[in-house]
Amino acid sequence: METMGRHVISELWGCDFEKLNDIDFIEKTFVGAALKSGAEIREVAFHKFAPQGVSGVVIISESHLTIHSFPEHGYASIDVYTCGDLNPIVAADYIADALGAQTRENIEVPRGMGPIQVKQSQAKAL
Repeated sequence: METMGRHVISELWGCDFEKLNDIDFIEKTFVGAALKSGAEIREVAFHKFAPQGVSGVVIISESHLTIHSFPEHGYASIDVYTCGDLNPIVAADYIADALGAQTRENIEVPRGMGPIQVKQSQAKAL
């Protein structure tokens, strides 16, 4: 079966504190990333936490882009999920570059391939 989508989970470390804490910058970056990847934007919602941090989502016709930022750690957790011919790496790289990430780790998960087998761990009795 062909996949219905590609889901990139990106761990970004060594990001700029000010950028991670700036809701307007993050929103503009995510909208820019979606457009750069060729996506069609449907909805945009971002929230600024106190004392710091931003969470948000850009809903696209092809799925979504999300962020949870932790400025105090220079860390952002990013998800870019696209369906169709869009390449989620384009958006993930755009975001990492904009945030000044010194280290990035991407995990790509093909979505819609059918049932997956999840191994269950045995709980140890205390």
